[in-house]
Amino acid sequence: MLMTVIDLRSDTVTHPTPAMREAMATAPVGDDVYGEDPTINQLQAEAAAMMGKEAALFVTSGTQGNLTAVLTHCARGDEMIVAKKSHIFQYEVASAAAYGGVQANTLDIAHDGTIDVDMIRRAVRPENAHFPTTRLIALENTQGGAWGAPLTKDYIHQVALIAREHQLRLHIDGARLFNASAALRTPVHELVADADSVTFCLSKGLCAPVGSVVVGSKAFIARAHKVRKSLGGGMRQAGVLAAAGLIALREMSTWDRLSQDHENARVLAQGLATIPYIDIDVGRVRSNMIFFALTPDAPFTVQALSAGLKARGVLANPYSPMDRLMRMVTHYYISRADVDHVIAAVRDVVTTASDVTVEMVTN
Repeated sequence: MLMTVIDLRSDTVTHPTPAMREAMATAPVGDDVYGEDPTINQLQAEAAAMMGKEAALFVTSGTQGNLTAVLTHCARGDEMIVAKKSHIFQYEVASAAAYGGVQANTLDIAHDGTIDVDMIRRAVRPENAHFPTTRLIALENTQGGAWGAPLTKDYIHQVALIAREHQLRLHIDGARLFNASAALRTPVHELVADADSVTFCLSKGLCAPVGSVVVGSKAFIARAHKVRKSLGGGMRQAGVLAAAGLIALREMSTWDRLSQDHENARVLAQGLATIPYIDIDVGRVRSNMIFFALTPDAPFTVQALSAGLKARGVLANPYSPMDRLMRMVTHYYISRADVDHVIAAVRDVVTTASDVTVEMVTN
């Protein structure tokens, strides 16, 4: 089933490919709570091998995967160091605090998605009866709060050294880890070599309809399995979902495939940069996300721009209306022709809004 509109709201809107639908229809299944679903077992084995880890666990979503990892690493009253703009902190309903009593120590990020390593080091709590125990550092790759910036293996290694120095664990929210791999031309197993646990999404740019995977050591995954069960994540004949995940791993995660999305994002950003009232830093477009703001003198709001685009068959939501900011995300179902259409649609909305404003002022 193909997109009927050009949907740039997120790469979560992707539909399963025909190959995924066929695999889902014919997947051998069993009871996964008993460990008897062969398709899930295959997905977990291939995911672990791809990431260079010992074991893996299929979960329903990236949020469930991150929460499972945090609760596996941390006890109640522990603290984790995360970015203020991280998905774990901003968009997961305070789940680590709500269900695990884990406090977030939030730090600022730079434009390249990194947290200053000295800032991380200073955030680690010393031993003191008044302080929570720092237990975990969580990074996000790509960093959605920094325009989808990919984090390099060298930077992750620096953070890992701090974790090792203080006997902490390092978790990577790799919801779009394969985008980082493609952008940096670095294999995923190298990007996560220093991590104790990783969550990555099979949906989003990889097009599976449901699911994420958590990877780590055998001991970690054994504990995480119980945490997942406690969160209601025990699934039965879910091989029908894992079958799509296998196609996602095998066919949709390649550099060539994802680089097409990145190139479309760059072309889209370059086109938008030529349109009046659009403020965009093309140089910050590193993966499949672009962010742009309306200039202060723009005679329309991001809400009006979004509505105008929808009327022209393009879906794009305001990202931060108070900052006059919008986000667009390219994916498998966005073609170069779609990019050209979006640029033309934005130009048309801007021109129409400008003409109406001029007419109102004149009259």
